[in-house]
Amino acid sequence: MKQYKTVPVLGILLLLFTPFIYAQHTENAQVLSLEEIWKIAEKNNRQLKLSDLNHQQSKIEILEAKDRSLPELSLSGDVKLNSKFLIYDNGLFSSPQDVPVKGYGYGIGYNLNFNLYNGGKDKRNIAMKKEEETRKLYEIDLQKHRVKFDVAIAYFDLYKFLHFYDFLNAEIEAEKKQLRLIESLHKNGTVLKSDVLRTSVKLSQLELNLSGVTKKIEIAKQRLNIMMGHENDTDLAIQYKDIIELNAITDGDYNDYVNIAFNESPGFKMMTSDIKVSELNIKQVKATQLPKVSLYANYNYNYPQISFYPYSNDLWGFGQTGIKVQYSIDNLYKSKHTIARAQVVSNQAKEKAELKKDEIYLKVKEAYLQQQQALESVETAEQNIIKTTETVRVIRSSYLNQESLLTDLLEAENALLEAKFNLTTAQTNVKVTHIRLLAIIGIL
Repeated sequence: MKQYKTVPVLGILLLLFTPFIYAQHTENAQVLSLEEIWKIAEKNNRQLKLSDLNHQQSKIEILEAKDRSLPELSLSGDVKLNSKFLIYDNGLFSSPQDVPVKGYGYGIGYNLNFNLYNGGKDKRNIAMKKEEETRKLYEIDLQKHRVKFDVAIAYFDLYKFLHFYDFLNAEIEAEKKQLRLIESLHKNGTVLKSDVLRTSVKLSQLELNLSGVTKKIEIAKQRLNIMMGHENDTDLAIQYKDIIELNAITDGDYNDYVNIAFNESPGFKMMTSDIKVSELNIKQVKATQLPKVSLYANYNYNYPQISFYPYSNDLWGFGQTGIKVQYSIDNLYKSKHTIARAQVVSNQAKEKAELKKDEIYLKVKEAYLQQQQALESVETAEQNIIKTTETVRVIRSSYLNQESLLTDLLEAENALLEAKFNLTTAQTNVKVTHIRLLAIIGIL
């Protein structure tokens, strides 16, 4: 029986010492602002590192495209065994003439080929790779905005829960004092035993809520650590005591934000880049119908000389230099459907850009209205705190004068605590919606 009795006692002790344990855990952690966390995330976030590697790959692809426009130069050599050199002067079934040649041979030389003209495919390929590299930069910007927005959500979740923790902690201390007062009044016969029990139940519920908020704080910290590229259990503290400034958020209207989005949004720039690449691809496909002109040169040393008459067992050298023109007639009809497909891809890119425009209009409108709603919620929450604070004061005074019930007082106190929660939530929502709006228009 003693073993079972220790369990609730340990639970009560844990709840009582939770504030102390939490304070001990965070007092040595470096206090960071949102901007500082953003800077750390930009350096260490794994998603951003992956985007940067993709950008490095696109830069290397540009160099590869430039390498393909360089002259082709190769060295060749061979060693071989020669059979008898038989010449059939009077036909295959006649006795052949046996030309004396060495039983072995070798050769060495070079080949050079330099493209002079191929419809501009090499230069256009470089231009396409450069445009793709520019698109990767837009992707990095877009990913940065997403990461910063996700960091802001986690940051203000932590900000909100830390304030909830302080509210609950203060409420618990106040409720303990109130419980002692009610117990004293009960001993004097002023109030009923049920008032003591109701107050104890409320105190237990507050302590349970405090335990739940503490767990949410740890989850929010872990989420921030992961996005900053830190270990999960790294100590973390934020400047949650600072008051959220809301005055600057009211600047700007919907049309201003839309205009900025069309100029700065990485998502919209990516669509524009896709259009440029698709148009270059159409020209690239059409270039297959044009002739190719190249400069070539080769020179080889061979032994023995058995390519030209008179034959010889001496070392000989021979080379050629000239201009070669190639024209693939089959591409006139083979490339027809390829060009049509490239045109369809280009039209798809243009339609996607128009869809992106509509999406920006909608997202900006939604974020802008959410921001306005959040600002209105702050005003309402501030008024509610004023009203509920006065209500608690009046009911507490009347309860002590035995003019109202304890349930009225407890309900009023709960309403005041909820009003504090609502104000903090509304303030953080204003910041989050504003940051979301800045991320959408591309200036976060």
